[in-house]
Amino acid sequence: MVFADLFFIYCFLPLCLICYLLARSIPAKNGVLVVFSLVFYAWGEPLWILLLLFSSLLNWAVGLVIERTRGTPGAKAAVAGGIIIDIALLVVFKYSGFLVENFNALTHLALPVPEIRMPIGISFFTFQAISYVLDCYWESVAVQKRWSRFLLYLSLFPQLIAGPIVRYSVVEEEVSDRKVTLTDLSEGALRVIVGLSKKVILANNLWAVVDTFFGKDITGLSVLGTWYTVIVYSLYVYFDFSGYSDIAIGLGRMFGFHFDENFRHPFACKTIAEFWQRWHISLGSFFRDYLLYVPIFGKNRKYLSLFLVWFCTGIWHGAAWNYIIWGLYFGCFIFFEQKLGKKRIKKWPVWWKHIYSKLVILVGFGIFYFEDLGQLGQFFLNISGAAMLTSGAPFFDPVTWSSLLNHLFLVAGSVVFSLPVLPRVKQFFLESGNSGLYIAGRVGSTVLCLGLLAVVSILLVDTTNNVFLYWRF
Repeated sequence: MVFADLFFIYCFLPLCLICYLLARSIPAKNGVLVVFSLVFYAWGEPLWILLLLFSSLLNWAVGLVIERTRGTPGAKAAVAGGIIIDIALLVVFKYSGFLVENFNALTHLALPVPEIRMPIGISFFTFQAISYVLDCYWESVAVQKRWSRFLLYLSLFPQLIAGPIVRYSVVEEEVSDRKVTLTDLSEGALRVIVGLSKKVILANNLWAVVDTFFGKDITGLSVLGTWYTVIVYSLYVYFDFSGYSDIAIGLGRMFGFHFDENFRHPFACKTIAEFWQRWHISLGSFFRDYLLYVPIFGKNRKYLSLFLVWFCTGIWHGAAWNYIIWGLYFGCFIFFEQKLGKKRIKKWPVWWKHIYSKLVILVGFGIFYFEDLGQLGQFFLNISGAAMLTSGAPFFDPVTWSSLLNHLFLVAGSVVFSLPVLPRVKQFFLESGNSGLYIAGRVGSTVLCLGLLAVVSILLVDTTNNVFLYWRF
């Protein structure tokens, strides 16, 4: 089941809310959410619900063992065993085919490549389980004694499929004690509508442009056509993923959960380090807190750990070499900025920092898109202009110009909405201290969101596939 679907919006979610609000006690409310979450996850792939249940039982049991053996080697063994099994499951379901293919290429063998369909959301709920186990061991959170509550945390449908990666510490108290107010319901619903609008109105239409140019062999695509498409693709990924995060955060709010933000207008950044402080924040903080300071070969090795983090960031996104290259690519620029130092970077002109960061980011999105390394190489030739010499590709072409004219308002609007423009407008109305402006802001935002919901509903009438990009990660 997907969020950007009329059945979810007008059937599944209202029915879940009604049952949830009718339930009087927290255990009953938790039961409603667990049942609906499992139905949500099993909607298209009922078999994989067994994997989710196994993961929840395993990591819940590991937490109990940690508490009972705290301060002894048994606790360390429980942590190690739990994490090894979690990672092993992730490797089997996500990376086994990739590993066998590369092993065959290196050894010239012909081992059969396993074709295992990856369970959706496995990267997200596995990382949540690992964070819980480590936090229990470090005593950052209390061990959850009830499996039903831990299952709720791991399977909660708003963030189950594509994040954000919610730490147990964020919802530790709300799992057992929370309230839902009218403000929670209204603010959560508005956030959901904003997320749906990002996905259906912006991301889906941006993807149509990307698929037109990058969905085929890009040999011969002009230099400006390549730049134009990679800009559109960057905006597509942002609105698709941040839209999902908005929906997840809004749905959580409607049920009394307060998830952390996952995006903070990343394209407003001035450095690559700042970009990753604003983009997919839950993933970045996970690797920072659980991997960056892990001793390698018995010692803290700052830069080796840095590149290990970025290797893992890349491979987490998919079982293909372009994701590894993508992760290490950004790792090199983070390393460069660390060696250069914040004081030197502050002396750069603001305009230069924006140009530098956006060029690096755009090329990075090109690496992210092309899993075929041959096409990735062609992308570098195109975007650098070298293709004009190697294959006679034009600098400019009329098809790109026609597409830009036809989608001018879409692209321009996407650029504007990717920057913190609307939050400042909202702040002006809602935090001005003027009651008239406050009321106008409230009424205006409500009317606008209802209008957006109507547009989203109309656009979804004839669509059958609105899967979010990060579902496959």
